[in-house]
Amino acid sequence: MSILRQFQLFSEYNQLMNQRLYNAASQLSTDDLHKDKGAFFKSIMGTLNHILVGDVVWLKRFSSHPSAGHVLSHISSLEKPKSLDSILYVDFEQLREERVKIDKIIIEWINSLSESNIEGSISYENMAGTKFNKPFSSLISHLFLHQVHHRGQVTTLLSQSGVDFGDTDLIEIINESTT
Repeated sequence: MSILRQFQLFSEYNQLMNQRLYNAASQLSTDDLHKDKGAFFKSIMGTLNHILVGDVVWLKRFSSHPSAGHVLSHISSLEKPKSLDSILYVDFEQLREERVKIDKIIIEWINSLSESNIEGSISYENMAGTKFNKPFSSLISHLFLHQVHHRGQVTTLLSQSGVDFGDTDLIEIINESTT
């Protein structure tokens, strides 16, 4: 499987898991969603916001790449989050609406890429202003792995609140091999 096809699979998985995550989280009250549970980003809402912050930050960096085209134009129009713990949305349904939009953009963007687009490196600055130049494909992998890491934290917080998230395995969407 090519790395680009792997990214397409990850983008589909990402969307599915985020849909399930928000469906599960919607079972909780607003107070429960915002309750400080001692997680890295305190609450379920804090962690969900952080995942979106990470996506916005990385997609804004990727939007400067020649392969971005118009696909990342919505991202370019967004204000860069001030910090990694920024709360972009206090309201769960508004956060969910933006998550759905960003997931669709990620899929469209990944599907617009070619193998040659993801070769080479990309330069960017981190939140502290330190400059880096790293392989583009590795940074795309980071985009997806960052979400997986923090979704795992949210599923733990949901479990602690009595909500069973269910399966999270990628294997669920991998097609059977015909060979």
